[in-house]
Amino acid sequence: MKSAASLTRIAYDPVHLLGEVLRCEPDGRYAVACDGREWSARRAASCLLAPQPGDEVLISGPDPSRVYLIAVTVQAQPAHTTLEAQGELVLRSTSGNVRLESAGDVMLHGQGAVRIRTSEYAVEAEDERHACKRVRMVAEQLHATFGETRLVGRSYEAVLDRMTLMARLSMRSVSEVEQVRAGSIDYQAEQSARLHASYTLVTGSDLVKVDAKQIHMG
Repeated sequence: MKSAASLTRIAYDPVHLLGEVLRCEPDGRYAVACDGREWSARRAASCLLAPQPGDEVLISGPDPSRVYLIAVTVQAQPAHTTLEAQGELVLRSTSGNVRLESAGDVMLHGQGAVRIRTSEYAVEAEDERHACKRVRMVAEQLHATFGETRLVGRSYEAVLDRMTLMARLSMRSVSEVEQVRAGSIDYQAEQSARLHASYTLVTGSDLVKVDAKQIHMG
């Protein structure tokens, strides 16, 4: 059995220093000034805060040839913070909720798309705005309650099996032509019905019937 003294000894010269970020190199390494020299360090995977020039950082490694930037201790510009990771990033809570809070705005930006998948989706806001080129919505049921609805567009088309409209007052104004094509048309008014035009034409292929207690013509 070999004695401990006969074992090959590995000489370590560990590095654990505070320094200042000078720049970020094209290969992803950071140039850090500390201990009177310039060090080249890769950002450790656990350091999600992206270092910026002027930040005070902690570099550490087993020897000078293997040094990593493991933490940002003091930011030169604390008003701007960027969390950055290579590859896909998953933020997960195994037993609790995840909350994202901001004193200002919260913005989501995806180069490809932003997708949300959940059993329930709720939005509460005083003012909501949508600006997009196309909107596609697929739903089994749609229930909406509005205090006031205003729709302005160039064309409107609806294809339905059945449409029911109930209102206390209804007014429709068409500046040019209105056409109705139906199998049967039934209009009924409890008090009065009025049809007026410069030229009025009522025709029937088989029968035209006018029935009332009094009929005034002329």
